Formats: sequence, C-alpha cells, structure tokens
Amino acid sequence: MRLCNTSRKTVHNGFTLVELLVVIAIIGILVGLLLPAVQAAREAARRMSCSSNVRQVVLATLNYESAFKRFPGMLGSSSYSPQARILPHMEQNNLHQGIDYGRPLLTGPVFAARFDPTLANLIIQKIPTFLCPSDAEDPLFPTILANNTVWNTAGINYMFSIGSGRDTFYDDRYETDGMFWTGGFAKLAKCVDGTSNTVLVAETILGDKQVSPTMPTRQPIRRIGNWQGTTQNATQPGFSTGGSTIANPNLQSLFSRVVNSYRGNRGDCWIRGVPSATVINGYLTPNNPIPDIGFHGRGFYASRSMHGSGVQLGFVDGSVRFTANAVDELAYRNTFSANGAESVTLGD
Repeated sequence: MRLCNTSRKTVHNGFTLVELLVVIAIIGILVGLLLPAVQAAREAARRMSCSSNVRQVVLATLNYESAFKRFPGMLGSSSYSPQARILPHMEQNNLHQGIDYGRPLLTGPVFAARFDPTLANLIIQKIPTFLCPSDAEDPLFPTILANNTVWNTAGINYMFSIGSGRDTFYDDRYETDGMFWTGGFAKLAKCVDGTSNTVLVAETILGDKQVSPTMPTRQPIRRIGNWQGTTQNATQPGFSTGGSTIANPNLQSLFSRVVNSYRGNRGDCWIRGVPSATVINGYLTPNNPIPDIGFHGRGFYASRSMHGSGVQLGFVDGSVRFTANAVDELAYRNTFSANGAESVTLGD
C-alpha cells in the first residue's frame, strides 16, 4: 500500500518587506522627478491666465478710450481709480452700477475722511480679472484712513503706467511721460512713440500688510520703503531732499541710507486712485532686488511678479509681452515713455 503525502506546501503571493521598501523608494524617486514638472506646468497655466487678465484690462481701457475719446483719468487719492472706471468694459457692469461717480469716494473733512458708507460692500469685492493667479497673497487689506478708521478693501495686481520715472516723471501731480497722471485724461495722440512701444499696464505683487523699520530679508519684498526727509516742491514737479530735487537717483546706493520704514500696502485697493495702489513706472527693472521706494504717496514702483523670470506688460496696441528680469534698463524705461521719441528694442 502506497502512502500519499497529503501535506501541501504553503505558497506566499505577497511582497517581502525588502520588496515593499524598494517599491516605495522607486515611487518616491518618480514623485521627486515628476513634481517639478507638475509645478512648472501649473505655473505655466497661471502665467497664461495672468497674461489673459492683463489683456482684458488693456482691451477694456482701449474700449473706454474708444467710447470717450480719452483714457480714464486719475483724479486724486480721494477719488475713483482709472481701474474702477473701466469696469463696464470688462463685464463688471454689476459692480459699475453700484458706483455713483457723482458722489465722492471719501466723505468728511480731510483730517477725518472715510469711505462713503454706501460702498462698504463694494470695496471688498475681489475682482478675479484684477488679480494675478500666481500671487498667493490675501487680496483683502485693512486700509487705514485719515481718521484712523480701518476699512477692508480688495486689492489689485495690475497697475496703469505713469511713465518712465526719469527726471521728475515719478510725480503724477503733473503731466508725466506716461499715459496717466493726476488730473489728466490722456488722448491716444499722446502716444507718439507708437502704440506697440508704449506700456499701458504692468503687473506687480500685493503688499504683505506688515510694517517694519528694516527691509525684509525674505524675497520677494512686498513692502514699500519710505524715503525719509523729503518735501514736495510747491510750484514745480518733483520732491526734494536736502534742498535738491530728486531726479534720476541711484537707488542702489541710496535706499539703505534714506529709507526708515517699510509698509506692505502695495495694491491695497482697486477702487481708490491712490498712486501706491493703482499706478506704476518703469524706473526699476522687473523684480528688482531694490524695494519699491515711496514718499508722500509717490515714488519708484517696480513691476514685480511671482512668475520668477519676468513680468507681464500690456501695451497700448492691445498686445501683452512677458518681459525678462534681465531686460536692458534703458530700453525698459523707454517703453514706459509715451512721447520721448526714444529707441525701443525690448526683448521678450
């Protein structure tokens, strides 16, 4: 009689610990390789969306010019911004209808000015077309007015150009070499340098809402440096320090000695025509390591972005160009000038 061995050998189909560790390591390597590519693809999409936003702002401004035969004006820090005036031309008619331009934006005496209470719900409205998707900073700002009241206001990344910032063209109280200045309504005829050579809109980054006595070390710098000891010229353009008018300053050598505080209020309110919130000039090249520097609400405000290698610029002809940080300084300033008859060779 043959005895049959009925015992069966157990077969293990699972992974050993070593095999699992190897698989996990391989997955980790693949994720490490793919993540930068995924992040780059996402930033490319955000950059395209930013370019689209700039184009919409430019086209809305050109539609405004077509309707009124002039560009929207700046009427001072107590009045509405040019950005507010183009709302009906960028499919924001509901917001536009909530504004009565016959009523002042700020009410009360100068020393105790406050927003018109009827606009309280409107000034906090975030407008996606006014915001760069790459800028993750919270667009809601606590805005402090002259009477020390705090109002929440919605911010903006896209600024209108007041010109090159050369000489005294940083002072928008007088006509600048750009397409915007306080009290003026530029006409297309001013753009003698050519519509394809003149910047109309440029992006920047939102302030971080912080105040500090020293320059932040973390990049990007989201605060405006205050140039201490300046006074405004009473009868001519410009501001003075030490008895001399500020014109074409070497900010690299100056800013560490003349700036005594920093405030993160850049782009803090799309509805109000305060220069630090709504305009820009070309004095500093894109994403400049020198911080924005202001005095009495004016100053040298650079185009900045979270795109890394450059910024989006919108031109008077309706085009949008991504301009590199390493752009030639002279050529860059020339593109912000509308009527200087300068040579413009701005690389992409």
